[in-house]
Order: sequence, then C-alpha cells, then structure tokens
Amino acid sequence: MTLIKSISGIRGTIGGTEDNALTPIDIVKYTAAYADCIITTENKKVVVGRDARISGFMVNQLVCGTLISKGIDVVDLDLSTTPTVEMAVVKENAAGGIILTASHNPKQWNALKLLNSQGEFISEEIGNQIIKKVQDADFEFNDVDTLGSYKLESGYIDWHIEEILKLSLVDSSVIRKKNFTVVVDAVNSTGGIAVPQLLKKLGVANVIEIYCDPTGKFPHNPEPLPEHLTDLSAEVVRNNADLGIIVDPDVDRLAFVNENGDVFGEEYTLVAVADYVLSQSKGNTVSNLSSTRALRDVTEKHGGIYHASAVGEVNVVKMMKETNAVIGGEGNGGIILPELHYGRDALVGIALFLTHLAKKNRPISHLKASYPNYIISKNKIQLTSEIDVDLILDRLKEKYKNQPINTVDGVKIEFDMEWVHLRKSNTEPIIRIYAEGNTKSVADSLVKKIKSDIKELTS
Repeated sequence: MTLIKSISGIRGTIGGTEDNALTPIDIVKYTAAYADCIITTENKKVVVGRDARISGFMVNQLVCGTLISKGIDVVDLDLSTTPTVEMAVVKENAAGGIILTASHNPKQWNALKLLNSQGEFISEEIGNQIIKKVQDADFEFNDVDTLGSYKLESGYIDWHIEEILKLSLVDSSVIRKKNFTVVVDAVNSTGGIAVPQLLKKLGVANVIEIYCDPTGKFPHNPEPLPEHLTDLSAEVVRNNADLGIIVDPDVDRLAFVNENGDVFGEEYTLVAVADYVLSQSKGNTVSNLSSTRALRDVTEKHGGIYHASAVGEVNVVKMMKETNAVIGGEGNGGIILPELHYGRDALVGIALFLTHLAKKNRPISHLKASYPNYIISKNKIQLTSEIDVDLILDRLKEKYKNQPINTVDGVKIEFDMEWVHLRKSNTEPIIRIYAEGNTKSVADSLVKKIKSDIKELTS
C-alpha cells in the first residue's frame, strides 16, 4: 500500500486504507483540493482523461463527480492519452486538467496528474497548497443549484493526430514512399487506439498490432525498458518489419526496436528526434540530469547549446522556456516539441522519428550506429526509515569534491566522459542511481563503486 504526493501528482496503489494508498476517499479529497486551488470565478472548466488501466473507470467516476460537486463543468475525454489531454485543456480554454494514469507503473497503481490552464503540470507551489488543504481537511461543496455540468467529448485523439500532421517537420509523403512495416506494442492501453491510427494517417503501409486492445490488462511490465520488449522484438523479426514501436500506458514515453530485433534504446529516442529537428531548425535543447550525454553531443554538432534540468517534466519545460529550446524531453523516451505543446508526447515523437528515418533512407540500426555510443546503467536502492538520503549525498559530495558536481537535483558527479547521478525518486520510495559510460561494463562498474561508497558511508 503506497500513496506518494509529489511534483508528478498524487500516485498510489488501489485498495487499502486512507492516506496509505489511493483509496476513493483520497481521490475525492485531492480532487476537491485541486479544484479549490486551480479554479477561478471566471473559469470553471476542467478536462479529464484516462488511460485504460483496470481501475480507470472507477477513478474517473470519483474525479468527475467530485469536480461537479465543486461547481465545475467537466469535459471528459474518457480513454485518451496524456498529451491529448494537455492539448485539449488549451483548446477548451479550461482552467486545468486531470489525467488519470500511473504512467509506467504496474496495474495496481493509478494516479491523478494535475494540469494548469496551459495544459502543463502544476507548479510545486500549487502542489503544496493542494497537499496542505487535504491535511487541513478544508473542504466545502456546492448546493444543488450550483453544481457543475458534465460533457463526454470524443474525437480529441483524432484532432491531436491532425494537429501533428499539420507540422512542417512531419512529412507523411516521404514516409508513405518508404512502405514501412511497423509493429506496435501498446501494452493494452490507450496507445492501442492512438498509435495505429497515427501510423495509418502517416502512410505506414503495414501496421502490425500486438497488445493494442485497451483493456488495461498489461501483458508485461508497462515500462518501455529493454527487458520488457522481448515480445515486440520477436514480432519485428518474425514479420521482417522495419521497426517496432512501444509506448507506455498514457502514451508520453516512446521507445523503438531495430529491424534486427535489437533495442534502439529509450535514451536515444530523444537523441534521434533532436538530431532531425535541429537539422531543420537551429536552436537549443534540454533534457534532465539523468539523460544521456549523446543529446549534448548532437546539439553541439548542430551549433546549439544543451542545458540540463532537474528531473521531472515540469522542470524540463521550465528550462526549455528559459533557454528558448526548440526540442527537449527526458531520457525515458519523452519528447517535448514546443511548436505543438509543452508536454511529453509519444505521438509527435513517432511522426518526427519516422520522417527522420525515411529521409535518412537507411535501416534504423544504421541510424542508431551513427550516434555517439553511450550506455546508461539504471539502478535503485529501496528506501527504509533508517536511510538518511541527504546525509549520504552530502558525504558523497565531500568525497568527490575535486570532480565536477551538479546539485540541482540530488548529486551528479562527472568523471571525464562518464557520470553518475543519485536522487530520490518523485514517484517511488527509492533512490535512483544512474551512471553512463561508453560501455555497459564501465557504467556498471561506476554504479558498483558508488554503491560501495554508500555502504562504507553508512556502516
């Protein structure tokens, strides 16, 4: 039983007891608090959408009912994607939006991702106000004459796709000429609705769907990591496909499989898309501190400046605006194209990547080989009450004080072309330890060394 309150929203496991999991009581409390903190007298509209996970319908009913009880007019997109909801908030001129998804987490999880009127994640300040309102149990609900309204709105995924097709950077004609065969794994969530539809609109000749039935019954761990892509890889090889595509349950993360069944690598999703965007439109880029160095290399190749932000989409977006970046995102396969909207969007990532691949006129494995070769080792340490994370990080900073250190988010230590980044997760009770080197053994050795340091510092 877990309930996590963070910059990423309110996330927890379904079932259990109040304030220890994402129970119906918690859902109502946090929705009501969000309404009080985001709604103005002039604008009482909120857009709601959900992924296909099993608890989604139940959570949706509670959220929509609570918003109506606060006098809010609800526009319910029902089964949708995170980027679609983000764009719909702006199109609807709404005061905010709520996306019901736990992203990459397994089926027992769900969450309320909270948006402002720009269709972007709420600030830390607003998030803290919401948490305080819940802690104070400061709630009041409307009488029967001032209840909000409800409207079920279908068609927003279609509109989202049409907006992508209008982008000058997306060239469906060159994609159509390649006669691509593409295998799609949507982990039985809403990507199964959106991704095949997008591919057909882009002119992909043959779309092979696996796990595209939006039942919420995830066939494997839904996080698009290499160890979870075995079925997709096998289908790509079996069907002689040009590539495989996988998205997470709410379609804001994107990863690819090469024509030979090898994993392209979620870290390189942003690298490849940025390479294409920068070749067409010069400018700067942003990713978070835990993302591959390859983005910096590609950015500098095109004459741009790379910037690193704290982990979290809201932090990446903030820095993208500050540096006027033309493309950005996160190394977890998140693509943010400001020309469309300031949110991670796997759908626009697919369109840009396929345009890039078609114009390069080479197999996807050759495209991957053209980029600097770095390997990230991703590890974690489960948190317990005995672990003082801040003390550990302070001691590591002292130990490596002669190395370049970034403390914007946790501690990132650079060793020539290698680095290691330690930080507390926003969404799980763990410390994440990421390290990068030019081979897996180098990255793994760096992680092993840091873990040994932590053990020594805590003994």
